[in-house]
Amino acid sequence: MAAGRDSKGGEIVAGPVSLQEWIVAIAEIGTGVLVALMLRTALRRLASRAPGSRWVRDELLLALGSLLPWTAAIAGVWAAALTLPLNSSWRNDADNGLLALTVLTATLIVARVAGDTVRAGAQARSGMAGSATIFVNITRIVVLAIGFLVLLDGLGVAITPLLTALGVGGLAVALALQDTLTNLFAGVHILAAGKIQPGDFIQLDNGMQGHVVDTNWRNTTIRQLPNNLVIVPNSTLASSVVTNYYRPEAEVSVSVQVGVSYDSDLEHVERVSCEVGREIMEEVAGAVPGYQPSVRYQEFGESGVNFSVNLRAAQITNQYVIVHEFIKLLHSRFRDEGIEIPYQALSIMPSPGPEPRVIETAGASR
Repeated sequence: MAAGRDSKGGEIVAGPVSLQEWIVAIAEIGTGVLVALMLRTALRRLASRAPGSRWVRDELLLALGSLLPWTAAIAGVWAAALTLPLNSSWRNDADNGLLALTVLTATLIVARVAGDTVRAGAQARSGMAGSATIFVNITRIVVLAIGFLVLLDGLGVAITPLLTALGVGGLAVALALQDTLTNLFAGVHILAAGKIQPGDFIQLDNGMQGHVVDTNWRNTTIRQLPNNLVIVPNSTLASSVVTNYYRPEAEVSVSVQVGVSYDSDLEHVERVSCEVGREIMEEVAGAVPGYQPSVRYQEFGESGVNFSVNLRAAQITNQYVIVHEFIKLLHSRFRDEGIEIPYQALSIMPSPGPEPRVIETAGASR
Protein backbone atom coordinates (compact mmCIF):
# COMPACT_ATOMS: atom_id res chain seq x y z
CA MET A 1 0.00 0.00 0.00
CA ALA A 2 1.36 3.42 -0.90
CA ALA A 3 1.88 6.13 1.66
CA GLY A 4 -0.80 8.76 2.06
CA ARG A 5 -1.60 11.87 4.03
CA ASP A 6 -3.54 11.99 7.28
CA SER A 7 -7.13 13.24 7.50
CA LYS A 8 -5.98 16.84 7.96
CA GLY A 9 -3.75 16.72 4.86
CA GLY A 10 -0.60 17.11 6.94
CA GLU A 11 2.30 14.70 7.34
CA ILE A 12 2.63 11.77 4.98
CA VAL A 13 1.70 8.55 6.77
CA ALA A 14 3.40 5.32 5.73
CA GLY A 15 1.22 2.38 4.86
CA PRO A 16 2.04 -1.33 5.02
CA VAL A 17 4.98 -2.38 2.86
CA SER A 18 3.95 -4.93 0.25
CA LEU A 19 6.07 -7.90 -0.77
CA GLN A 20 6.59 -6.40 -4.19
CA GLU A 21 8.00 -3.20 -2.66
CA TRP A 22 10.38 -5.21 -0.47
CA ILE A 23 11.56 -7.19 -3.50
CA VAL A 24 12.12 -4.03 -5.52
CA ALA A 25 14.01 -2.34 -2.65
CA ILE A 26 16.24 -5.38 -2.10
CA ALA A 27 16.86 -5.61 -5.85
CA GLU A 28 17.88 -1.95 -5.96
CA ILE A 29 20.31 -2.40 -3.06
CA GLY A 30 21.74 -5.54 -4.67
CA THR A 31 22.11 -3.77 -8.00
CA GLY A 32 23.99 -0.92 -6.33
CA VAL A 33 26.37 -3.32 -4.58
CA LEU A 34 26.91 -5.32 -7.80
CA VAL A 35 27.65 -2.18 -9.80
CA ALA A 36 30.06 -1.05 -7.06
CA LEU A 37 31.97 -4.35 -7.21
CA MET A 38 32.11 -4.24 -11.02
CA LEU A 39 33.38 -0.66 -11.02
CA ARG A 40 36.02 -1.44 -8.39
CA THR A 41 37.30 -4.46 -10.33
CA ALA A 42 37.31 -2.63 -13.67
CA LEU A 43 39.16 0.43 -12.36
CA ARG A 44 41.75 -1.72 -10.55
CA ARG A 45 42.49 -3.60 -13.75
CA LEU A 46 42.68 -0.36 -15.69
CA ALA A 47 45.15 1.09 -13.19
CA SER A 48 47.34 -2.04 -13.26
CA ARG A 49 47.43 -2.14 -17.06
CA ALA A 50 48.24 1.53 -17.62
CA PRO A 51 51.88 1.35 -18.81
CA GLY A 52 54.20 4.17 -17.81
CA SER A 53 51.37 6.24 -16.37
CA ARG A 54 52.20 9.45 -14.61
CA TRP A 55 51.39 9.89 -10.93
CA VAL A 56 48.53 12.26 -11.79
CA ARG A 57 46.79 9.55 -13.78
CA ASP A 58 47.47 7.00 -11.06
CA GLU A 59 45.95 9.24 -8.38
CA LEU A 60 42.93 9.95 -10.59
CA LEU A 61 42.29 6.24 -11.08
CA LEU A 62 42.74 5.70 -7.35
CA ALA A 63 40.17 8.39 -6.59
CA LEU A 64 37.68 7.00 -9.08
CA GLY A 65 38.31 3.46 -7.86
CA SER A 66 37.32 4.51 -4.34
CA LEU A 67 34.62 7.10 -5.06
CA LEU A 68 32.55 5.48 -7.81
CA PRO A 69 31.94 2.12 -6.05
CA TRP A 70 30.82 3.88 -2.86
CA THR A 71 28.59 6.20 -4.89
CA ALA A 72 26.97 3.26 -6.66
CA ALA A 73 26.32 1.43 -3.38
CA ILE A 74 24.84 4.52 -1.72
CA ALA A 75 22.70 5.19 -4.81
CA GLY A 76 21.26 1.68 -4.52
CA VAL A 77 20.35 2.26 -0.87
CA TRP A 78 18.90 5.66 -1.71
CA ALA A 79 16.75 4.18 -4.48
CA ALA A 80 15.48 1.56 -2.05
CA ALA A 81 14.61 4.27 0.47
CA LEU A 82 12.62 6.10 -2.21
CA THR A 83 10.79 2.90 -3.12
CA LEU A 84 9.62 2.12 0.40
CA PRO A 85 6.51 4.02 1.61
CA LEU A 86 8.18 6.03 4.39
CA ASN A 87 6.48 8.92 6.13
CA SER A 88 7.84 12.46 5.89
CA SER A 89 9.91 12.28 9.06
CA TRP A 90 11.54 8.95 8.20
CA ARG A 91 12.12 9.97 4.59
CA ASN A 92 13.72 13.24 5.64
CA ASP A 93 16.00 11.43 8.10
CA ALA A 94 16.91 8.86 5.45
CA ASP A 95 17.68 11.55 2.88
CA ASN A 96 19.81 13.53 5.33
CA GLY A 97 21.66 10.43 6.50
CA LEU A 98 22.43 9.23 2.97
CA LEU A 99 23.46 12.75 1.93
CA ALA A 100 25.78 12.99 4.93
CA LEU A 101 27.23 9.55 4.14
CA THR A 102 27.81 10.55 0.51
CA VAL A 103 29.52 13.85 1.36
CA LEU A 104 31.58 12.25 4.14
CA THR A 105 32.75 9.42 1.90
CA ALA A 106 33.65 11.79 -0.93
CA THR A 107 35.47 14.14 1.45
CA LEU A 108 37.58 11.40 3.02
CA ILE A 109 38.50 9.93 -0.37
CA VAL A 110 39.35 13.31 -1.89
CA ALA A 111 41.39 14.26 1.19
CA ARG A 112 43.42 11.04 0.99
CA VAL A 113 43.98 11.31 -2.76
CA ALA A 114 44.83 15.02 -2.54
CA GLY A 115 47.39 14.30 0.19
CA ASP A 116 48.95 11.48 -1.84
CA THR A 117 49.04 13.71 -4.91
CA VAL A 118 50.80 16.50 -3.01
CA ARG A 119 53.31 13.98 -1.59
CA ALA A 120 53.99 12.54 -5.06
CA GLY A 121 54.38 16.02 -6.50
CA ALA A 122 56.87 16.99 -3.79
CA GLN A 123 58.90 13.84 -4.40
CA ALA A 124 58.89 14.40 -8.15
CA ARG A 125 59.96 18.02 -7.67
CA SER A 126 62.81 17.29 -5.28
CA GLY A 127 63.82 13.94 -6.78
CA MET A 128 64.18 12.48 -3.30
CA ALA A 129 62.47 9.71 -1.42
CA GLY A 130 61.53 11.86 1.53
CA SER A 131 58.17 13.42 2.00
CA ALA A 132 57.12 16.91 3.13
CA THR A 133 54.22 16.01 5.40
CA ILE A 134 53.49 19.64 6.25
CA PHE A 135 52.01 20.22 2.76
CA VAL A 136 50.20 16.87 2.90
CA ASN A 137 48.60 17.68 6.25
CA ILE A 138 47.61 21.20 5.21
CA THR A 139 46.01 19.87 2.02
CA ARG A 140 44.02 17.23 3.88
CA ILE A 141 42.85 19.69 6.53
CA VAL A 142 41.65 22.15 3.86
CA VAL A 143 39.75 19.42 1.98
CA LEU A 144 38.17 18.11 5.20
CA ALA A 145 37.12 21.63 6.22
CA ILE A 146 35.51 22.29 2.84
CA GLY A 147 33.70 18.95 2.97
CA PHE A 148 32.43 19.70 6.47
CA LEU A 149 31.03 23.06 5.35
CA VAL A 150 29.39 21.48 2.30
CA LEU A 151 27.80 18.85 4.56
CA LEU A 152 26.40 21.48 6.92
CA ASP A 153 25.04 23.49 4.02
CA GLY A 154 23.42 20.38 2.54
CA LEU A 155 21.74 19.62 5.85
CA GLY A 156 20.32 23.14 5.99
CA VAL A 157 22.64 24.49 8.67
CA ALA A 158 23.58 28.15 8.20
CA ILE A 159 27.36 28.31 7.86
CA THR A 160 27.76 32.12 7.80
CA PRO A 161 27.48 32.49 11.61
CA LEU A 162 29.78 29.51 11.99
CA LEU A 163 32.43 31.12 9.77
CA THR A 164 32.14 34.35 11.77
CA ALA A 165 32.61 32.47 15.04
CA LEU A 166 35.55 30.57 13.61
CA GLY A 167 37.16 33.84 12.54
CA VAL A 168 36.89 35.35 16.02
CA GLY A 169 37.96 32.11 17.68
CA GLY A 170 40.82 31.70 15.24
CA LEU A 171 42.29 35.02 16.37
CA ALA A 172 42.27 33.87 20.00
CA VAL A 173 43.80 30.52 19.05
CA ALA A 174 46.49 32.26 17.00
CA LEU A 175 47.52 34.33 20.02
CA ALA A 176 47.60 31.26 22.26
CA LEU A 177 49.55 29.15 19.76
CA GLN A 178 52.00 31.79 18.59
CA ASP A 179 55.09 29.55 18.84
CA THR A 180 53.33 26.68 17.04
CA LEU A 181 52.17 28.95 14.23
CA THR A 182 55.68 30.40 13.97
CA ASN A 183 57.05 26.92 13.36
CA LEU A 184 54.21 26.15 10.93
CA PHE A 185 54.83 29.18 8.73
CA ALA A 186 58.59 28.70 9.01
CA GLY A 187 58.20 25.13 7.72
CA VAL A 188 56.03 26.31 4.84
CA HIS A 189 58.60 29.00 4.01
CA ILE A 190 61.47 26.48 4.09
CA LEU A 191 59.78 24.09 1.67
CA ALA A 192 58.23 26.75 -0.55
CA ALA A 193 61.63 28.39 -1.06
CA GLY A 194 62.96 25.11 -2.43
CA LYS A 195 66.41 25.59 -0.89
CA ILE A 196 66.05 22.67 1.53
CA GLN A 197 64.18 19.56 0.51
CA PRO A 198 63.76 16.11 2.10
CA GLY A 199 66.81 14.03 1.24
CA ASP A 200 69.29 16.93 1.14
CA PHE A 201 72.47 16.79 3.22
CA ILE A 202 72.77 20.02 5.21
CA GLN A 203 74.93 21.54 7.93
CA LEU A 204 73.74 24.22 10.36
CA ASP A 205 75.90 27.02 11.66
CA ASN A 206 76.25 25.17 14.99
CA GLY A 207 78.01 22.28 13.22
CA MET A 208 75.08 19.86 13.22
CA GLN A 209 74.75 18.00 9.92
CA GLY A 210 72.81 15.19 8.31
CA HIS A 211 70.16 14.23 5.76
CA VAL A 212 66.79 15.97 5.92
CA VAL A 213 64.21 13.25 6.52
CA ASP A 214 60.98 15.20 6.78
CA THR A 215 59.49 18.61 7.53
CA ASN A 216 56.15 18.66 9.33
CA TRP A 217 54.02 21.40 10.86
CA ARG A 218 56.34 21.88 13.87
CA ASN A 219 59.86 20.61 13.22
CA THR A 220 62.34 19.19 10.74
CA THR A 221 63.86 15.75 11.28
CA ILE A 222 67.55 15.33 10.38
CA ARG A 223 69.25 11.94 10.23
CA GLN A 224 72.92 12.20 11.13
CA LEU A 225 75.64 9.97 9.68
CA PRO A 226 75.71 7.78 12.85
CA ASN A 227 72.00 7.14 12.09
CA ASN A 228 70.72 9.32 14.92
CA LEU A 229 67.64 11.50 14.49
CA VAL A 230 67.85 15.18 15.42
CA ILE A 231 64.61 17.14 15.76
CA VAL A 232 65.05 20.83 14.90
CA PRO A 233 62.20 23.37 15.29
CA ASN A 234 61.34 24.95 11.96
CA SER A 235 61.86 28.45 13.34
CA THR A 236 65.40 27.52 14.42
CA LEU A 237 66.19 26.05 11.02
CA ALA A 238 64.75 29.08 9.21
CA SER A 239 66.91 31.48 11.25
CA SER A 240 70.13 29.44 10.96
CA VAL A 241 72.90 29.73 8.40
CA VAL A 242 72.52 26.47 6.47
CA THR A 243 74.95 24.87 4.03
CA ASN A 244 73.19 22.55 1.59
CA TYR A 245 75.68 20.09 0.07
CA TYR A 246 73.17 18.76 -2.46
CA ARG A 247 72.32 22.04 -4.16
CA PRO A 248 72.83 23.20 -6.81
CA GLU A 249 74.45 19.76 -7.31
CA ALA A 250 75.51 16.90 -5.07
CA GLU A 251 79.05 16.51 -6.44
CA VAL A 252 81.75 17.96 -4.22
CA SER A 253 85.49 18.56 -4.56
CA VAL A 254 87.79 16.87 -2.05
CA SER A 255 91.25 18.27 -1.45
CA VAL A 256 93.91 16.10 0.21
CA GLN A 257 96.96 17.92 1.58
CA VAL A 258 100.25 16.05 1.03
CA GLY A 259 103.92 16.86 1.51
CA VAL A 260 107.12 15.49 -0.04
CA SER A 261 110.77 16.04 0.81
CA TYR A 262 112.86 18.78 -0.82
CA ASP A 263 114.91 16.13 -2.65
CA SER A 264 111.86 14.91 -4.63
CA ASP A 265 111.37 15.51 -8.36
CA LEU A 266 108.22 17.62 -8.32
CA GLU A 267 107.31 16.75 -11.93
CA HIS A 268 107.53 13.08 -11.04
CA VAL A 269 105.51 13.64 -7.84
CA GLU A 270 102.77 15.42 -9.79
CA ARG A 271 102.58 12.69 -12.43
CA VAL A 272 102.38 9.86 -9.87
CA SER A 273 99.80 11.69 -7.72
CA CYS A 274 97.55 12.29 -10.75
CA GLU A 275 97.86 8.65 -11.81
CA VAL A 276 96.82 7.50 -8.36
CA GLY A 277 93.93 10.00 -8.35
CA ARG A 278 92.64 8.79 -11.72
CA GLU A 279 92.78 5.19 -10.53
CA ILE A 280 90.78 6.12 -7.45
CA MET A 281 88.20 7.99 -9.54
CA GLU A 282 87.62 4.92 -11.71
CA GLU A 283 87.64 2.18 -9.10
CA VAL A 284 86.23 3.53 -5.84
CA ALA A 285 82.46 3.60 -5.39
CA GLY A 286 81.20 7.12 -4.80
CA ALA A 287 83.92 8.80 -6.89
CA VAL A 288 83.19 10.59 -10.16
CA PRO A 289 84.47 8.45 -13.07
CA GLY A 290 86.24 10.44 -15.74
CA TYR A 291 87.20 13.28 -13.45
CA GLN A 292 90.80 14.40 -13.95
CA PRO A 293 92.56 14.98 -10.60
CA SER A 294 94.90 17.93 -10.33
CA VAL A 295 97.95 18.76 -8.20
CA ARG A 296 98.65 22.26 -6.91
CA TYR A 297 101.89 23.06 -5.08
CA GLN A 298 101.26 25.53 -2.28
CA GLU A 299 104.26 26.28 -0.12
CA PHE A 300 107.76 25.38 1.05
CA GLY A 301 107.08 23.85 4.41
CA GLU A 302 109.38 23.26 7.34
CA SER A 303 110.23 19.71 6.25
CA GLY A 304 109.22 19.58 2.59
CA VAL A 305 107.10 20.93 -0.24
CA ASN A 306 103.39 20.92 0.51
CA PHE A 307 100.76 20.44 -2.17
CA SER A 308 97.11 19.44 -2.58
CA VAL A 309 95.56 16.71 -4.71
CA ASN A 310 92.05 17.61 -5.84
CA LEU A 311 89.59 14.74 -6.23
CA ARG A 312 85.84 14.61 -6.83
CA ALA A 313 83.09 12.81 -4.87
CA ALA A 314 79.55 12.12 -6.11
CA GLN A 315 78.20 13.13 -2.68
CA ILE A 316 79.64 14.72 0.42
CA THR A 317 79.31 11.47 2.36
CA ASN A 318 81.48 9.62 -0.18
CA GLN A 319 84.55 11.73 0.58
CA TYR A 320 85.73 9.63 3.50
CA VAL A 321 86.13 6.34 1.64
CA ILE A 322 87.69 8.17 -1.33
CA VAL A 323 90.32 9.85 0.85
CA HIS A 324 90.88 6.59 2.72
CA GLU A 325 91.63 4.63 -0.46
CA PHE A 326 93.65 7.47 -1.99
CA ILE A 327 96.00 7.78 0.99
CA LYS A 328 96.62 4.03 1.05
CA LEU A 329 97.35 3.83 -2.67
CA LEU A 330 99.41 7.05 -2.75
CA HIS A 331 101.55 5.90 0.16
CA SER A 332 102.23 2.59 -1.61
CA ARG A 333 103.09 4.28 -4.93
CA PHE A 334 105.38 6.84 -3.28
CA ARG A 335 107.24 4.04 -1.55
CA ASP A 336 107.61 2.12 -4.85
CA GLU A 337 108.73 5.26 -6.71
CA GLY A 338 111.21 6.25 -4.01
CA ILE A 339 109.39 9.49 -3.14
CA GLU A 340 110.00 10.54 0.44
CA ILE A 341 107.14 11.72 2.65
CA PRO A 342 108.33 13.88 5.56
CA TYR A 343 106.80 13.48 8.99
CA GLN A 344 103.79 15.78 9.06
CA ALA A 345 100.01 15.89 9.40
CA LEU A 346 98.01 15.31 6.24
CA SER A 347 94.85 17.36 6.53
CA ILE A 348 91.84 16.41 4.49
CA MET A 349 89.88 19.43 3.32
CA PRO A 350 86.78 18.70 1.25
CA SER A 351 85.70 21.76 -0.66
CA PRO A 352 83.04 22.34 0.42
CA GLY A 353 82.69 19.88 3.26
CA PRO A 354 81.00 19.59 6.60
CA GLU A 355 83.65 17.84 8.61
CA PRO A 356 87.36 18.64 8.03
CA ARG A 357 89.35 15.93 9.68
CA VAL A 358 93.04 15.25 10.37
CA ILE A 359 94.66 11.90 9.83
CA GLU A 360 98.09 11.44 11.35
CA THR A 361 100.67 9.43 9.44
CA ALA A 362 103.68 8.26 11.36
CA GLY A 363 105.81 7.49 8.32
CA ALA A 364 109.20 9.10 8.96
CA SER A 365 111.34 10.49 6.17
CA ARG A 366 113.44 7.96 4.43
